Amino acid sequence: MFTFPIPSVRTVVERGKSDAAANGGFRNPYYGLKPGEGEKPGLWLVGDTGVYIMSNGKLSDGARPLVVYSEECHPVGNPDWFDYKRRHFGGDDGIEFIEAERLIPLINRDFRYTHLRLQLSDKEISLSLIVR
Repeated sequence: MFTFPIPSVRTVVERGKSDAAANGGFRNPYYGLKPGEGEKPGLWLVGDTGVYIMSNGKLSDGARPLVVYSEECHPVGNPDWFDYKRRHFGGDDGIEFIEAERLIPLINRDFRYTHLRLQLSDKEISLSLIVR
């Protein structure tokens, strides 16, 4: 499971939208292998050195996407990040796209919640809200 503060999730999605508006659309999360798929508002859940969410708008030259690490799997300050990533994301690096149209209605449903929790299985990503 990976958790992210809801304000950070909103900021990542909004940054992707503003980058897309300024730079001609959204990046393809599948390295061009699935043209047109995932090229819409949302965010990327990335397993790499740690696990983080990342904005998905096209970037101007030299610009970097907005990245927010999960509370459980940040490589700085968490010596167990690699084992946690391997156990809950898998040993390989990867990207999963999560559409804003799925995400935003969930986090707008009830403002009492503080964090988004993502849980991965072999077949799906489960989204839930929690209070921390």
